[in-house]
Amino acid sequence: MAYKRMVMEVGMGVDLQGADYTKAAVRAVMDALRHNSLTVAPAFGVAKEDMKIEVSIGVAKPEAVDKEAVKAVFPYGKASVEVVEGGLDIVADCGTKVTVVANAAAVVYLDLIDTQAGDQGKGA
Repeated sequence: MAYKRMVMEVGMGVDLQGADYTKAAVRAVMDALRHNSLTVAPAFGVAKEDMKIEVSIGVAKPEAVDKEAVKAVFPYGKASVEVVEGGLDIVADCGTKVTVVANAAAVVYLDLIDTQAGDQGKGA
C-alpha cells in the first residue's frame, strides 16, 4: 500500500481544574475534528473506514494520556496515537490545581495507488 497525505487538522484542548491529561487530549482532537467535514475519501473512491489517521498529542505529562480514549474520538478510520512532551501546565495560585493544555495534530492518509490501479480497468 502507498498512502498519500491528504489532510492535516490541528486543535487545542483544555482541562481547567481537573489536571486530566486525557480529557485535555480528547478535547484537542475534538477541536481539530469539529472544524471540518472530510469528503476527500469518498471523492477518491476510498471508504472512510479505510483512512489512516496519525494523531500526535503534546501534553506536559505524556504518560498520563489514555491513548485508547483518544482513538475512540474518531468516528471512522484507523487511528494511531503518539503522545509527546509538550502542551502547557498552568498551576493555580493555590498551588494545588493545574490547568492542562493539550495540542493535537491529526494527519489523514489515503491509499490512492490501490484505488487508482483498480479503476484503470474500468471505462472506455
